[in-house]
Amino acid sequence: MSPRPNPPLKCLPSAPTGPDLAEPAPTGTGGGAAKGVAEGVPTAVRPDQQTGDGRYPIAWLTISAPRGAVPTATSICECGRNRFAVGQRKALALIEDHTRHRDLCPLRTHQEGAAV
Repeated sequence: MSPRPNPPLKCLPSAPTGPDLAEPAPTGTGGGAAKGVAEGVPTAVRPDQQTGDGRYPIAWLTISAPRGAVPTATSICECGRNRFAVGQRKALALIEDHTRHRDLCPLRTHQEGAAV
């Protein structure tokens, strides 16, 4: 039995024999979008279209109590307060302290004579 001839290969483009120089990008007249900006993407940050009542969070209370594990709590406030508690008794105390801090926080209390 004679070996089968190899099937004909598709014609592939020839490999370049030397380096090609890159052509410079065409210079625009300034009417197009900036280089690297996708078409239809705004280049400036626009204000949020949702109008709220001006309130925003300044304090966070995070409680983690997975089943069968030790509970933890974290109280963080924009005024610089940052407290952490481990264990059920200490976590419950921190929750009460966080609630009390809302009334005493200098960022939340209104100054005397200030318009509310």
